[in-house]
Amino acid sequence: MNSEKINQLTNWLNDQNLSGAIITNYHSVAYLSGFESDPIERVLALVLLADHEPFLFGPALEVNSMKESGWQYEAFGYEDQENPWSKLAAHIQAATHGTFFAVEADNMTIARLNLLQAAFPAAQFITDITDQINKLRLIKTPAEIEHMKAAGRDADRAFEIGFQALKEGVSELAVAAELEYQLKKSGVVGMSFETLVQFGDHAADPHGSTSSRTLSAGEMALFDLGTMTEGYASDATRTVAFGPVSDEAKRIHAVTLEAQLAAQSQAKVGMTASELDAVARDIITKAGYGEYFNHRLGHGLGSSVHEFPSIMAGNDMTLEEGMVFSIEPGIYVPGVAGVRIEDSGYMSRDGFVPYTHTSKELLQF
Repeated sequence: MNSEKINQLTNWLNDQNLSGAIITNYHSVAYLSGFESDPIERVLALVLLADHEPFLFGPALEVNSMKESGWQYEAFGYEDQENPWSKLAAHIQAATHGTFFAVEADNMTIARLNLLQAAFPAAQFITDITDQINKLRLIKTPAEIEHMKAAGRDADRAFEIGFQALKEGVSELAVAAELEYQLKKSGVVGMSFETLVQFGDHAADPHGSTSSRTLSAGEMALFDLGTMTEGYASDATRTVAFGPVSDEAKRIHAVTLEAQLAAQSQAKVGMTASELDAVARDIITKAGYGEYFNHRLGHGLGSSVHEFPSIMAGNDMTLEEGMVFSIEPGIYVPGVAGVRIEDSGYMSRDGFVPYTHTSKELLQF
């Protein structure tokens, strides 16, 4: 558990004259408590209280796991046939007489908030704690960065396995399955998100999914993948050639690589996220592909694969030492090819340091 961060949030609650906070995003719960679980439709909460010790609340079937996770305080559970919100409210009222609480507004649905309010009618849930948690997670410690470097090494192994699985007629799904199978055989617990493999013009759909499409000679293959290591994520993308590819595909790759390398080398402490996005975007736009770069340059990473902040136009947040984020420009020309090149890395006093290292040149297999 992260006692220091919990103490910082508890101090914030006191500064805001709040009685407590009900944290329900399972990524936030894991980051603060050390207990990792996706409750799916069930209720999982970390309750912080200004005048009492915190506690975990969740499905009864996970209470033992909560206690064994390193969590040092109480853990309560509910059976599936019970009303979780009534039990949660009862535990809160047993610990404090306060009635002013913060919630994660970007995670607490209206339906769930209504159920909580009905179970605890005296309480007011009008304060959002999301920004405070984002700020706590924003600057990584040296230990956190070491975990992410390890995840980066696993991602590099994943690329090597995936590249070697390319052959005429193989499907995207088969390559992704082989890649994940070999990683898990070697002890990697899991991916940080569902592995994306796309061939040829299918890669021109940047938010597409891995499919049964098969590979032909002369096509590009895009791999977007990441792993979880000791609770921390990697995320990287490479695009390679299967046999000789067209001059247009080569040019798209070359422009994307130029943009990615420029952004990576120019990232400095003190510049804004918007300025960094513009470094890559200007190169792609000047090359005539501006309309085909249709997403932000990057996103934060940590104990989850997508975190605060977004590296994008309009975000004037300044880059600080210890921030971890991706740099992933892409060009997606429908009917032709899609190329994305991505590294995740951390900001040091000397600039951006990637923790994925697979070659970004146009490798041919």
